[in-house]
Amino acid sequence: MARSLSLERGRPLLAPSLLAADPLCMAASIDRLGGEADALHVDVMDGRYVPNISYGPGLVRALRDRYAEAVLDVHLMVDEPERGIEAFAAAGADYLTVHVEATRHLHRLLGHIRELGCRPGVTLNPGTPVEWLRPVVHLVDLVLVMSVNPGFGGQTFLPEVLSKVRTLCQWRAVDGLSFLIEMDGGLGPANGADVVRTGCDILVAGSSVFGAADPLLALRDLRRTAQGGISHGRS
Repeated sequence: MARSLSLERGRPLLAPSLLAADPLCMAASIDRLGGEADALHVDVMDGRYVPNISYGPGLVRALRDRYAEAVLDVHLMVDEPERGIEAFAAAGADYLTVHVEATRHLHRLLGHIRELGCRPGVTLNPGTPVEWLRPVVHLVDLVLVMSVNPGFGGQTFLPEVLSKVRTLCQWRAVDGLSFLIEMDGGLGPANGADVVRTGCDILVAGSSVFGAADPLLALRDLRRTAQGGISHGRS
């Protein structure tokens, strides 16, 4: 059974993006987080849906073998993700998130991901209308809102995507759903509280954590500042 993320402790969840970690010292980079990450975010890129090429099922399997209890949050930035989900599920992914535009049969794909024992998620690009999710939002455990255009690390946060989070929160409340809302792109201590205050549950942070001299201190700083979004109430 796939591991899950829980909000029971009443704090924002943090999922450091391994795309920003040192690829030659991946385990050392993760170990520097001191076990305080709520999930490990794995960006998979195929050179088609986005220009870059990154990791595959082999990395997910290695992560599962070394970090048996970690929540592996796998973000598939790939065309026709239905061709690869079985390999990632077998490798040990917990969450498998696909882009709305990447498949012709999103409803079927999300169901298949759950059948494989993973938690299905769907991703919205900055230019993708949130309304495209309305027919399938009841099928997912996670909605990932991209706050940069996908495919490259180190980009600047796009604040206009926050309106999508507000809409998702409204749907979740009205329909009595429990999916988590995740945001990825340009996140750090400067904007973490605003993102959480809007309604986001999970922050994906790459450069602001792994690019810091001390990733553990950076992770703690992000959690502390993001916690302010809960302390002051969400809009």
